[in-house]
Amino acid sequence: MASSAPNNNNNLPLKPIPGSYGLPFLGPLHDRHDYFYKQGRDEFFATRIQKYNSTVIRTNMPPGPFIAHDPKVVALLDAASFPILFDNSKVDKRDVLDGTFMPSTAFTGGYRTCAFQDTTEPEHSLLKSFFLHILSSKHNIFLPLFRSVLTDHFNNMEESLAGKSKEASYNTSIGAATFTFIFRLLTDKDPNTTVIGSEGPKLVETWLGAQLAPLATLGLPKIFNYVEDVLIRTVPFPAWAVKGSYNKLYEGVSTAGTAVLDEAEKLGIKRDEACHNLVFMLGFNAFGGLSNQFPILIKWIGLAGEGLHKQLADEIRTVVRDEGGVVSLAALDKMTLTKSVVYEVLRIEPAVPYQYAKAREDLVVQSHDAAYEIKKGEMIFGYQPFATKDPKIFENPEDFVGHRFIGDGERLLRHVLWSNGREVDEPTADNKQCPAKNLVVLLCRVYLVEFFLHYDTFAFDWKPLVLGPTVTIKSLTKTSNF
Repeated sequence: MASSAPNNNNNLPLKPIPGSYGLPFLGPLHDRHDYFYKQGRDEFFATRIQKYNSTVIRTNMPPGPFIAHDPKVVALLDAASFPILFDNSKVDKRDVLDGTFMPSTAFTGGYRTCAFQDTTEPEHSLLKSFFLHILSSKHNIFLPLFRSVLTDHFNNMEESLAGKSKEASYNTSIGAATFTFIFRLLTDKDPNTTVIGSEGPKLVETWLGAQLAPLATLGLPKIFNYVEDVLIRTVPFPAWAVKGSYNKLYEGVSTAGTAVLDEAEKLGIKRDEACHNLVFMLGFNAFGGLSNQFPILIKWIGLAGEGLHKQLADEIRTVVRDEGGVVSLAALDKMTLTKSVVYEVLRIEPAVPYQYAKAREDLVVQSHDAAYEIKKGEMIFGYQPFATKDPKIFENPEDFVGHRFIGDGERLLRHVLWSNGREVDEPTADNKQCPAKNLVVLLCRVYLVEFFLHYDTFAFDWKPLVLGPTVTIKSLTKTSNF
């Protein structure tokens, strides 16, 4: 029987996994109501940890009946147990990207895209090698391309602030910039020159919304809770309802991405399959992730206040000045606070908070206090914010500490898990770690550099909505001394 811990503590007592699934049908509905409407996701897990005195528990996860055939999971809610989800010799990631249910392949041209495949499937290694090849071949344009689209993003926000509303929708602005960056990175073409035009973010959001609706709540007044629940969690949305949006995305990638699709065929991937995988990577993985990550980044920088803004601006401007005004990879490496701040954002609020897998075999998972046996075929669920805010790993885990990962703090990077792997590990064709892991960190660092080269500080409002924060910029104070 396998164990999850790299340094196994054989002295931990083996205990049965506490928790309850409740009565068939009614239990999942009760847990779903608690999760979305009565408690919210953090309180949902926190109350169960307290009730069962354990960070490994049995519970149901949404969406439940009738969309998910089996909502039962073993939930891992600490930093010790969570990493079993990264050990692909012990867990199977087949069709668990979205959890206890899988949207129809009609959303993706009839293909199970790479993200839904397990590492043991031959197509997985081939497709992920293709993605890694694309990224490695484009590394020279990451910086200039992203800095170019950020210029448009900043201009857009300033124009909105100067308009009648005197405020700027951060999510809308960064969403447009993000889509343009990803599309140009993959195809070398501007989406505005294709059938997609300026509608890219809207097309992706429509397509994603139909697939992920069962996992979300709109935050409506309580009197509408049951109506919402029935509407979005009784039967899945049909793919035909968003076919027009998806077809535009597919046609745009197909016509603009001829060079990258030629490369896919040379690797032995069917052109049609490669294109559907690229659309999924562009829309679900890249745009879906980054359009949530940047609002999370700006939210936490904003909440940290003007003191951190000044520290970041001083570090960034000093280094850039010393480098002759050039923003290069070498310059970025000298910005230790900027780098630490990005890691702290990724730690305190990972953009994708969930991980799922099925046990390949009977195994033992260890929390800090006990060991638990999980049977072959059981669904394992990890709630990442509880792993990356584990008080037995991080001091003051609920606080945003910008300098947390400077100096000796770098040893804590092994507990930063946002990329479906440890921050100290690297994506390969044979694992499930995000292929663009290093690019995401780089883009967040470059964003802060460009922002604080332009501005001293900013004022904002934010509110939680669906799967991430919605940010409104109220003012931008332009830099006066750089």
